[in-house]
Amino acid sequence: MTELARKICLLGDFAVGKTSLVSRFVRNTFSEKYLTTVGVKVDSRALTLADGRALKLVVWDLAGKSELDSMNRSYIRGASGLMLVADGTREASLRAALYLWMQTQKQLPGVPVVMLVNKLDLVDRWEVSAADLERLQQSLPTFRTSAMSGEGVAEAFALIGERVAGVAP
Repeated sequence: MTELARKICLLGDFAVGKTSLVSRFVRNTFSEKYLTTVGVKVDSRALTLADGRALKLVVWDLAGKSELDSMNRSYIRGASGLMLVADGTREASLRAALYLWMQTQKQLPGVPVVMLVNKLDLVDRWEVSAADLERLQQSLPTFRTSAMSGEGVAEAFALIGERVAGVAP
């Protein structure tokens, strides 16, 4: 039986924790060191779907930007799903993630999307309010995550996996 494989792209502003979220998901590790992603970094991990099938998520961690340039447009080509990432301590990063999502709509109409509002371990410094998250949840699945502790990370990746494989709506 062949393993299903799907390309997922992480989009978000700089320093929101995209690389840390991928490290937590793929290797279950976290580093305090900030390393800027240049271009794109590709990683993968197998999941078992709710229906028992195996799915390989090929995760493309794109360099942080507040808008899609021609390079990122070429990187997202062929993506089966998107994970938007914002930093809960920087409300502007949430607006940037939503703007990136809007920019992808022509190129990737109808692909599954989930939002990760990261840095839950710093929730006392969050600028993103509970009301913001509630409003957001009405238009797309939204997860409060911490790459540091791992909270919400597996759930977010599991949902995008189920959606790109056609298991979940």
